[in-house]
Amino acid sequence: MALTTDFAGIEPGRRAAEHSQDYSRHRIIPARHPGRLIGSLFAGLVIATVLYSTFTNPRWGWNVFAEWFFAEPVLAGLGRTLLLTALATVSGSVIGTALALARVSKSPLLSGLSWGYVWLLRSIPLIVLLLVLNNLGYLYETIRIAVPFTGMVLVDYPTVQLLTPFAAAFLGLTLNQSAFFSEIVRGGILSVDQGQLEAAAALGLPRRRQVFRIVLPQAMRSILPTGFNEIIGLAKSTSMVYVLALPELFYTVQVIYRRNLEVIPLLMVATAWYLVIMTVLSIAQYYIERYFSRGAVRNPVPLPFQTFFNRIRPPLPLQASATSSQAARKIGFRDAPLVRAGAPVRIHGISKSFGALKVLDAIDLSLPAGSVTAILGPSGSGKSTLLRAINHLERVDSGFIAVDGDLVGYRQNGETLYELKEKDILKRRADIGMVFQNFNLFPHLTVLENLIEAPMQVRGTDRAEAVELARELLSRVGLTDKIDAYPRQLSGGQQQRVAIARALALKPKVLLFDEPTSALDPELVGEVLDVIKELARTGTTLVIVTHEIGFAREVADTVVFMEGGHILEVGPPSRVFSQPNHPRTREFLAKVL
Repeated sequence: MALTTDFAGIEPGRRAAEHSQDYSRHRIIPARHPGRLIGSLFAGLVIATVLYSTFTNPRWGWNVFAEWFFAEPVLAGLGRTLLLTALATVSGSVIGTALALARVSKSPLLSGLSWGYVWLLRSIPLIVLLLVLNNLGYLYETIRIAVPFTGMVLVDYPTVQLLTPFAAAFLGLTLNQSAFFSEIVRGGILSVDQGQLEAAAALGLPRRRQVFRIVLPQAMRSILPTGFNEIIGLAKSTSMVYVLALPELFYTVQVIYRRNLEVIPLLMVATAWYLVIMTVLSIAQYYIERYFSRGAVRNPVPLPFQTFFNRIRPPLPLQASATSSQAARKIGFRDAPLVRAGAPVRIHGISKSFGALKVLDAIDLSLPAGSVTAILGPSGSGKSTLLRAINHLERVDSGFIAVDGDLVGYRQNGETLYELKEKDILKRRADIGMVFQNFNLFPHLTVLENLIEAPMQVRGTDRAEAVELARELLSRVGLTDKIDAYPRQLSGGQQQRVAIARALALKPKVLLFDEPTSALDPELVGEVLDVIKELARTGTTLVIVTHEIGFAREVADTVVFMEGGHILEVGPPSRVFSQPNHPRTREFLAKVL
């Protein structure tokens, strides 16, 4: 009885407490921001004052403005302004891009010529440049092109007739624009991570493809804001051509107000048209920036009206080929027909120095075909440099490396070795795949585009076959559902598995791994190591720089220990890990095991 009474006493109290914590019926009063309110009222007052003053003051002459805004002379001048802006933008951008590429080239003369051009044209005021070009006929009466030392003249034309005011304006704006745009493009190129260039080179992509498919699209994110600022400046700079008496928009307005003395209304006509031009350019800039920012953010904000159109657009039917369906059930690489047999790697006494620091010193190593070699050692021992030397990403100072009997970077003719040009090195590099420590996936390309780029450009594979191969590879690394994702939308382990699949897409004879798990969280390491373990059973030659001792013990046929640019110990993992010969190896393993 007492117990019942106690519970009866407790329950109402508990219900009261629970009721007191129920906030669903409470009214919420937003926080007050008096400073924000005062600022908003002040801004509204300023805007209202300006608008009232502008539209109620008869001296602005809005009736004159309306009369001349769509007048034929004004529209004709506007057309010339737009034409000059468009032509100078295209030609200046093309020349500026070429100048930027020349500036970063390895030819000192070409780079110097580009620097000199940019220095000169940025130093000369635009109005001076226009006047010089307009008077070029005084310096050179004719433009003559002839065959040297023959007296044969191909072209002989009066300069004055060739350089009309419009041609002089176009040429002057182009030269000025190209000089400034060159530095914008160069800044964009320098902003692209060096790893992107190395990844493209490791895949064997042609130099031209590296520039226009990998580097410039990523550089555009840095180029576009400043570049469009230059284009907007160019549109306004067309008013400078009034010194050539060319009737563009501003000059036309000047001629009109000198006749009717309605200065302010006519200047407002020009101002309004410039505002229209700037608005159109700003909208174009927004959409172009969004296009080139693909993959830059994990969750991009939808474009205006994009959400609406996505709702009314019917969903695309899911179509999967029979091959794709079968591929989705295949995991691992044991039965994969797409992996090539491995090739032997022979390293002949290579050395490499960075200034006074010698990172590799007379390295000799022989790796049999189909072997799995783990390279261990403390940081700075030369492991990664040795790996990069195998595919010639790092050019050695002396010694040679041969893969499948062919020298990397050289062509042998009898007793003479000829250094290969870059395009030939890229072709040979396609047989030596590489997986980087920081993945180096191309962020502006989807997973599928990352995988099919090299097979199509390097191997000449048609797109349908390349896509089918990509689907097969992704299924075997367990990422079929990520085929349309961008790298930034993947976890670190997923990115590294995509990087492995990308390297395998070229069907290399040798596959290099540069600390493939060091950039991953501990819980993601296992999923990448499992993929490499499967690859180790396929017969592909693997060379792995790693700090994962347990993984090296389980997978490797040979363990190489390096320090100070020297190989101190080579042997099977069973001996190296249990009975190392070199005292430095014993000391290192005692700390990490």
